[in-house]
Amino acid sequence: MNCFLFLRVQRKQLHGMGIAKALGYSENGKLLMIHADDAGLSHSENIATMQSLEKGSVNSYSVMVPCKWFNEMAEFAIDNPQFDNGIHLTLTCEWENYRFGPILGIKEVPSLVDENGHFYKKRELLHKYATNEEVRKELQAQIEKALGFGMKPTHLDSHMYSVAARPDFIEIYRDLGRIYNLPVFFNRQLINDMGLDAEQVLFDDDLVADNLFLGSYADFEKGRLSEYYKQLLDNLPIGFNVLILHPAFDDLEMQGITMNHPNFRAEWRQTDYEYFTSEACKIQIRENNIKLITWNEIRQRFIARNQ
Repeated sequence: MNCFLFLRVQRKQLHGMGIAKALGYSENGKLLMIHADDAGLSHSENIATMQSLEKGSVNSYSVMVPCKWFNEMAEFAIDNPQFDNGIHLTLTCEWENYRFGPILGIKEVPSLVDENGHFYKKRELLHKYATNEEVRKELQAQIEKALGFGMKPTHLDSHMYSVAARPDFIEIYRDLGRIYNLPVFFNRQLINDMGLDAEQVLFDDDLVADNLFLGSYADFEKGRLSEYYKQLLDNLPIGFNVLILHPAFDDLEMQGITMNHPNFRAEWRQTDYEYFTSEACKIQIRENNIKLITWNEIRQRFIARNQ
């Protein structure tokens, strides 16, 4: 049986019995992955992510290869293999003054950049101008750079979930997971929010998170972000849940990066850091009988190893 076929069989078995039961937990288990996005974005983001893993409740993160602070976080990943470390595949750059572009350069992937050679700020522009071929080339180059640096990633996910900007990008994303023998993060809510129909682009054997949770701007604006996290942990549903955070410090670096960007700005990221490094958070997880799971656990259980 070839590797890809074995992978599909394993995932079909997974969906037939439920993720919790397949991983050895009760079928009524509350499984949670507390995931930190945007590692590599900045020094502030990196240090807060490291501390959230080492002394907090965060148990997964992913690294943005095109960003200026990639090396620092990649070194941490190599030195700390006990923590999940994914590749945060990047095709967009939403910031006003902090700009970056493809690692392949403008000449190699001209359809992925604006007039200044940076990734587009909006997924709509990526959808309109990017070619399938150049998306694949750039994303594969990001993975190869991480592997060449020495990283051993546990999964693939996507910055701003830009891989769902078009159905053909979703197929590239899935195919890269197959090529590199890595789980890829799928969620129906995210796909539908991008304007696609999840039922049309997902396969029956895709490994799909049951629930995705993300703080809202309304909660942040009203000073209720911590309360949202508390209520979430106290009422976490049964199934495979993923909570996405962006831990960083409210310092000059992050204030400059997130300028004029209300979502996930520096104060928000500081709140994420403080809540998920608190003792109160650890107590909530324990008292609510929440089982923290990782992509590495899923990968070892369900991804083919007979290559």
